[in-house]
Amino acid sequence: MIQRYSLPEMSKVWEDESKFSKMLQIEILTCEALSKLKKIPAAAVSNIKRKAKFNIKQIQRLEEKTHHDIVAFVNNVSRYIGRDAQYFHMGITSSDLLDTALALQMREAADILIDGLSVLLRELKKKAKKYKDTPCMGRSHGVHAEPTTFGLKMALAYDEMRRNLERLQWAKYEISVGKISGAVGTYSNIDPRVEQYVCRKLNIRPAAISTQVIQRDIHAVFVNVLALIGASLEKMALEFRHLQRTEVLEVEEPFASGQKGSSAMPHKRNPVICERICGLARLLRANAHAAFEDVALWHERDISHSSVERVILPDSTLALDYMLNKMIYVVSGLNVYPENMMANIVRSKGLFFSQKILVALMNKGLNRPRAYDIVQRAAMQCWKRRVSFKEVLLEDKAVMKHMSYKELDDCFKLDAYLKNVGMIFNRLGL
Repeated sequence: MIQRYSLPEMSKVWEDESKFSKMLQIEILTCEALSKLKKIPAAAVSNIKRKAKFNIKQIQRLEEKTHHDIVAFVNNVSRYIGRDAQYFHMGITSSDLLDTALALQMREAADILIDGLSVLLRELKKKAKKYKDTPCMGRSHGVHAEPTTFGLKMALAYDEMRRNLERLQWAKYEISVGKISGAVGTYSNIDPRVEQYVCRKLNIRPAAISTQVIQRDIHAVFVNVLALIGASLEKMALEFRHLQRTEVLEVEEPFASGQKGSSAMPHKRNPVICERICGLARLLRANAHAAFEDVALWHERDISHSSVERVILPDSTLALDYMLNKMIYVVSGLNVYPENMMANIVRSKGLFFSQKILVALMNKGLNRPRAYDIVQRAAMQCWKRRVSFKEVLLEDKAVMKHMSYKELDDCFKLDAYLKNVGMIFNRLGL
């Protein structure tokens, strides 16, 4: 079983050390750009780069007095710089730092999630190929429909997660945008070339237009893609939960040595990991809704979005990273029981062959409503009498009037349902 431990790395993305380091990098690049434009002395920039640093505890104490995190940060760094601090944070506003640093944090978080999705895709691909031809019952409304294969179930999840990887890569591009445009975004006290320089150095795009903030539809896209990935993970987890039910028992999530399923019932092996994934998917959707609420701000900005983002961005990326870790563990160590899958196929007494009989009767010249009624009546007898579908059909004169025994027997071939599995796999590149 694969254990992927990326959560400490994701946690570091959202720590104060990471945020303030990025903000300091942006401030220094701004000074470099201003120096190239002859706005501040080159010697001052050299001094700033040599001396600039921050102390998180001191920033926190300053913020208690200023009630402004960026003022506290700037004042703390300025104490270390000394005389040349007059050139530090010149012509820019708080959101120039905050939003640009936030873009860098989201990009880092996206990279970690992209790695997780890539690992999960590899595990899904392995399972899809391993169980490509393993028959299992397909269900609609929770009721036996027609046979499929367990490999196709895994291939379906693989294809969906591949789309999610593409979405996340696109969302990473969307959020990789910064601004150094000053108060209300008009560059009134900063040359637009500074923004171009800083963003180029950070390998992000300058916002084509901004107010005092980068517009929050960009962030909403990111959080909603996270929620969509969470929904896909929930879909997989829910499938495994259903298949783990005692009366089905086609798969089980891993059950570690020494693990306990219940404080009262020693026999229990519960799908607790998959249940956890389903629960956290709800959190991601709630956070996605909050991200939509952040889009509309007063005029050029207010800060109603800020407090929300300090919760939903770390929480959503951490939750999804955790969910990916757990799903990788589940898929790589999944207990699969092909013999139970076949037993469940047999359990329906051949009723799933009903469409084959329907089509065969239509090919004999019966109109669809008439053929359907004949087959349905026989199927209902099968349920009532608890005998095989084939046995009921053999006794049905309305059926045997049109079909020979061999023609009927030919309809009861399991392989007929699986003949195009290879084609589907080829289409997926598996």
